[in-house]
Amino acid sequence: MDRRSFLLGTAGAATLPLGGPALAQPAGSRVLKFIPQADLAVIDPILTTAYVTRHHGFLIYDTLYGIDSQFKAQPQMAEGHLVEDGGKRVTITLRPGLKFHDGAPVLAKDAVASIKRWWQRDAMGQALALATDDLSATDDRTLTFRLKKPFALLFDALAKPGSPVCFIMPERIAATDANTAFKEMVGSGPFRFKTDERIAGSRLVYERNPDYLPRQGGAAEWTSGPKVVHFDRVEWNVIPDASTAANALQSGEMDWWEQPTADLLPLLKRGRNIKVETYDPTGLLGLCRFNHLHPPFNNPAVRRALLGATSQADFMTAVIGTDPSMWKDKVGFFPPGTPFASDAGIGPLTGPRDYAKVKADLAAAGYKGEKVVLMGATDFPSLNALAQVCLDMLQKSGMNVDYVSTDWGSVVTRRANRNPPDQGGWNIFLTFFTGLDFFSPAGHLGLRGNGLAAWPGWPTMPKVEALRSEWFDAPDLAAQQRIAREIQAEAFQEVPYIPVGSYLQPWAYRSNISGVLNGMPLFWNVRKA
Repeated sequence: MDRRSFLLGTAGAATLPLGGPALAQPAGSRVLKFIPQADLAVIDPILTTAYVTRHHGFLIYDTLYGIDSQFKAQPQMAEGHLVEDGGKRVTITLRPGLKFHDGAPVLAKDAVASIKRWWQRDAMGQALALATDDLSATDDRTLTFRLKKPFALLFDALAKPGSPVCFIMPERIAATDANTAFKEMVGSGPFRFKTDERIAGSRLVYERNPDYLPRQGGAAEWTSGPKVVHFDRVEWNVIPDASTAANALQSGEMDWWEQPTADLLPLLKRGRNIKVETYDPTGLLGLCRFNHLHPPFNNPAVRRALLGATSQADFMTAVIGTDPSMWKDKVGFFPPGTPFASDAGIGPLTGPRDYAKVKADLAAAGYKGEKVVLMGATDFPSLNALAQVCLDMLQKSGMNVDYVSTDWGSVVTRRANRNPPDQGGWNIFLTFFTGLDFFSPAGHLGLRGNGLAAWPGWPTMPKVEALRSEWFDAPDLAAQQRIAREIQAEAFQEVPYIPVGSYLQPWAYRSNISGVLNGMPLFWNVRKA
């Protein structure tokens, strides 16, 4: 099946407290001031799926391939590739002149080590690893995959913008155990991280990399094409309070706000000097993730019982407001409007909400009032809204809830803890993934059922895993769609998480900003008049 055809078928002012003294800027400095969705808690972009870490990663690192506006993989650090032996040998050649931030040349062995660390933690990467007999550097500029059988999604896997991204870093850093965070940030991307200017919980600074060589030719689209930088510095200013963030944007103290809240969108849209745009047409899919290792959610019957308590409309209204053009309910495990979306098994989510029945179902499943640790991120408005709706839902269902209200960085850190909830672990947290990340079974982290190797929550779902393997070998789109329906039906039995709806998230930026690319906050191609 042609991947391109397949994908094309889818688819005021206030004084701002910045947490520290202002730093003197060099004369003529070009600075972009950005308000991220949350503070950066984890710097290792392979260790976490947190989008704030992914965005940080795209500033510092580069990728072998990127995706264009049609979601097709395009060479980025790669000069090109050669496919031989009926698709079983793939050789990738690096562009000449690539350098890491420490001045060392980017070599094929760096790319090999980076891929091998990444594919231990990524869903598509794990499938690629299983299909690979050998991956090695054949000389300083070429690396070769020797495959057991052709892997049609190889370039899509290396190009995928969803977390974790296959960022290329020096071999010595990529040699770090895939379950251990590295400490050193050296990439070859368009910006360098200023560790000396980081103020935890307040500010992060990136400076232009003067040695960066943009790819020549073509247009900058999503994560592909020339990454031309027009700023000497990009400053991330963490502002959890939405009103303060809105005032800072309106006054011109800030240039760009990643996730304005629903209640402030009308105000921002009326601003003469502000643009409000939806940046990702695939939307954001919300999920309520269970910990499958410990009671009560190690019991699938308990997980299934809560499907009857879930109102996707309530979750989405809390996040983005009452405008139905901005959100969708009746959403399964794949993004609405894409080839693998279906109604298979979705019945328990779409009927009337009946809390008496939910309580009875929980009792029949063996729930006896055990404490449930729900983690909520107070500094992340959309996730805080999800957590509040979930808290209400669990309490109405008769569950004994211990609500842990904390910052998103702490949620990201704690969700990796496999201990019982009373020993620092957890039972439930809520988050979002973009539709692109959950587009198909290939890269859908939330649907992996490979136990302790799975994304936090660690479900074991052998039937889903078997169907996923079958999906990779399907001969055409119709066969893939049939298998995806079976995967969703089984997922509604196992309930690795509850889908809580899909919505479109706008961002807002000053009208003197131009060249903003779709997909996610990317800081090349952007200019300020």
